Amino acid sequence: MPLQTVRAADNVSPKSGTLRFGLTPVFLSNDLEVLDELKMYLSNATGYDVQLVTQRTYQEVTALLVAGNLEAAWICGYPYRKFQEDLALVATPEWRGKPLYQSYLIVGANRGATSFKDCKGDIHAFSDPDSNSGYLVTKAYLAELGVSEDAFFRKTFFTYGHRNVIRAVASGLANSGSVDGYVWEVMKTIEPELVSQTRVLVKSEWYGFPPIAAPAKLTDTPLFARVRSAFLRMASDTLGRSLLNRLQLDGFVDAPPSTFDGIAANIELVRRLG
Repeated sequence: MPLQTVRAADNVSPKSGTLRFGLTPVFLSNDLEVLDELKMYLSNATGYDVQLVTQRTYQEVTALLVAGNLEAAWICGYPYRKFQEDLALVATPEWRGKPLYQSYLIVGANRGATSFKDCKGDIHAFSDPDSNSGYLVTKAYLAELGVSEDAFFRKTFFTYGHRNVIRAVASGLANSGSVDGYVWEVMKTIEPELVSQTRVLVKSEWYGFPPIAAPAKLTDTPLFARVRSAFLRMASDTLGRSLLNRLQLDGFVDAPPSTFDGIAANIELVRRLG
């Protein structure tokens, strides 16, 4: 089955038998074999014609999902909690035995920094304004310190992709960066030469892994049930296991909304102090 990705500009309209599945930069989406396998697996497991919809930013994908222009999407826990009344959890990835991950603050491999405070005055790379690990975690930590990112860092910029944060720090374009710990660990195995030019300075607490979500209005539909079953049963399918191996995930689980309470607490912290 050939890979066929579409973008919002293509104005894809919903039709019977079609599943439009959105991907944000949380997903390791520059691997065409992974995309092709995901498309094939979802089509086989659900019986729907699958269209993968990719966007540059989390906000664009979330907006499509909330508006009902996607049937499901792999998003971040941050926009999920922001729009929890409009979205329903489909399934949450399990990584290294739990549906959780961390944010890493990374610096150059040879830098002598020993704590976060050593990053004061840095040029700092964030992933996306709606990323928990690539923005919110660091912003919440700074809020606890009573300082804004503009006051703490000399300059900040968004790379719109966790891989790009790693590249920015590795190349010296940024002195430090906030990145998804899962992505950093996966990249460590598939692009070791790149990642070896960085090191983890700080690891955050554990947060709910970026989930699969759907519009809440689809919760009681056959489509929702099929998509949910497809993810929860992925580890028991040959093609599904191949996809999980590529993604270095254990599988997908039915994690409760409370899994993302830590993200909600950071949202509130930034709202009050940020």
